[in-house]
Amino acid sequence: MRARIGHLFVTAVVLTTIAGGLVWLQDPSTARIWWAVATAAAVIPAVWWVIEDLRAKRFGADVLAVLALVGTLVVGEYLAGAVVAVMVGTGHALDDYARRRARRDLSALLERAPRRTQLREAGGLRSVDVDAVAPGDQVVVRPGEVVPVDGTLLGDATFDESALTGEPEPVTQLHGERVRSGVVAVGSAVDVRAAATAQESTYAGVVRLAEEAAAMSAPVVRVADRIAVVFLPIAVLVAGLAAVLSGDLTRAVAVLVTATPCPLLLAVPVAITAGMSRASRVGVVLRDGQALEALGSARIAVLDKTGTVTVGRPVVVDVVPAPGWTAAGVLGLAASVEQLSTHALASAVVEAARTAGLRVEPAEDVHERPGHGVTGRVGPSVVFVGARDEEPGLDWERAVAGRARLDAATPVWVKADDEFVGALLLRDPLRREAGRTVRRLRAAGLRRIVMLTGDRPAVAQDVAGMLGLDDVVARCAPEDKVARVREERSGGITIMVGDGINDAPALAAADVGVALGNRGSAAAAQAADAVILDDRIDRLADAVEIAAHAKRIAVQSAAAGMGLALVAMGFAAFGLLPAVGGALVQEAIDVAVILYSLRALLPPRHREMRPGTTGLLTRFDAEHAALQDVRDAVRMAADGLHAGMTTDAAEAVRYAHRLVIERLLPHERAEEHELYPALTAEFGDEHATVPMSRGHAEIERLVRRLGRHLDEPGGMTADQVDDLRATLYGLDAVLRLHFAQEEESYFVLAEPR
Repeated sequence: MRARIGHLFVTAVVLTTIAGGLVWLQDPSTARIWWAVATAAAVIPAVWWVIEDLRAKRFGADVLAVLALVGTLVVGEYLAGAVVAVMVGTGHALDDYARRRARRDLSALLERAPRRTQLREAGGLRSVDVDAVAPGDQVVVRPGEVVPVDGTLLGDATFDESALTGEPEPVTQLHGERVRSGVVAVGSAVDVRAAATAQESTYAGVVRLAEEAAAMSAPVVRVADRIAVVFLPIAVLVAGLAAVLSGDLTRAVAVLVTATPCPLLLAVPVAITAGMSRASRVGVVLRDGQALEALGSARIAVLDKTGTVTVGRPVVVDVVPAPGWTAAGVLGLAASVEQLSTHALASAVVEAARTAGLRVEPAEDVHERPGHGVTGRVGPSVVFVGARDEEPGLDWERAVAGRARLDAATPVWVKADDEFVGALLLRDPLRREAGRTVRRLRAAGLRRIVMLTGDRPAVAQDVAGMLGLDDVVARCAPEDKVARVREERSGGITIMVGDGINDAPALAAADVGVALGNRGSAAAAQAADAVILDDRIDRLADAVEIAAHAKRIAVQSAAAGMGLALVAMGFAAFGLLPAVGGALVQEAIDVAVILYSLRALLPPRHREMRPGTTGLLTRFDAEHAALQDVRDAVRMAADGLHAGMTTDAAEAVRYAHRLVIERLLPHERAEEHELYPALTAEFGDEHATVPMSRGHAEIERLVRRLGRHLDEPGGMTADQVDDLRATLYGLDAVLRLHFAQEEESYFVLAEPR
């Protein structure tokens, strides 16, 4: 209603003021009547706005405007009154425009929500309301349609996720993968098996957040109102003193005209709402302005581990073959059987084989024993993949079991024709962007970052140590997380980030609860103040930076507007600025600070990588994945020396050395001469890549040492075993560290922000 009144008011006042100006050319006295009418007309909506503010428990914004309008009528400064009327009206109109502009992205979420969908049934397709879809229903999503519910794909499909994540490239998902509501099907139609109702799906939670964001006022507006309450008596006092000391009531009116605090109460909410809009563009929907202000002021972050700083699903981190087998052979056999399995670890095994570029053979006679494993025939062999009942007996088997315990990994054993041929080690790894996210959060002003997890202490401590966190608490139940969040809040504004149902109470207890909405639970999303729409924890750093940027602009806008108004009041009090001039000056201040506030729609400054550098990062990142078998060969050669210099052990060392020379060293040298110079230019610091170059030098040194062993006259002997193992294990450790550093520090820069 306020917007409709504002539009009518602005139109009437502007037309009346212009009419007065035209009449003034012929009859100045008649023009004054027109301007008086415009001024008097402005008093009515201004009083209405004051009443609305009081109903919303705000005070101070439009009171000065009413005083200025009434004052100009009393002293006969009708032209000044008309200008004030135009100023107030255009200020409100500009505010309304800015709010609509800033909330455009949030409104788009509401408008995209599907209303009807198609169900595939025995008799064909049936059109139903989205709310009628139940778990288990087969939903047909045609090209260009929004997926209405969370579900499982019944075929391969490509989706446009740009409206949720901001990423322009379509994403292809495979049969059996989960698809979330809110994405758009592109290419061809696809069937989705509903996993939840529309109200329980991801997109519904996002829409609820957007609706609440559109309905609620930003808290900085209330802060601005409190400032205006202080500013109001100051303005009245200055106006009164000016009138008393000069004996001229028009000076008091001029002071009130210039004191109208439109910048304070218009520019600030524009900046906050613009920040919310900007956050939604990078895939973070905030519940309201209070969440944005708190996010920009946060000093403590509490992070859940599983699914938040870790990937949240098992990944094959190592393949250990039995003597006489290769890692590729073991992984290929396992994937052949697992591709037809439904247990939790199967997809990780198949994905590891795909990443390694292995050809997965078809398996026959596959049957699964829940909780134990999967058996099938691959070629002439009967292959089993799963847990073992008996204790490890051979040395290599005991070594695998020991490594699994030390690394907190899950061993999956592979047996061919009743003989164990290898094992896969699976673990929930760190997100590759987690380390960079922690560094960005600290750079944004967070002084303390804590991790909570229900996992074992050893696992939690390893993760926290790698990320450089300030504290970690393991074996946390939901009530423990709530208690810790409340404890942390005593030290400052606290963010809680999580994705599971068990995180929902802690999210609600924090100053700002942030839920990962892609694979997170509906309970977490509903309890949160913000939802990250895609599966990237670095969106948290984006949101904190945007929030701090918007808050900074809001404060700057308020300070600049009030400062300029105070200066203008001083001139008016000494009679150096008449009422008409003061009105024009205030109008200019209004427009300037509101336009300045719209800067919050722009992203915080980040240096963009040159396309050539991005291409190099993408290329070398892919090469890292392709070199996994080389790294495995180095580790296996070291393990193979445990029994001394056997024929198999010597051959494994030679094989590892050959792979390192032919594939690893060319990669490292290309990085040194192509990638690192490009990064040095990007960072503008010739020393930026020096530590990584030192890693290359150490790799080269260890490879040369390995080569000298192989070049010994008479071949390798038993007295070389200890130094060979130390060299190989050292090379393995350096490679693991060096690859992790490059992936975390450099390669993530090529990924979409």
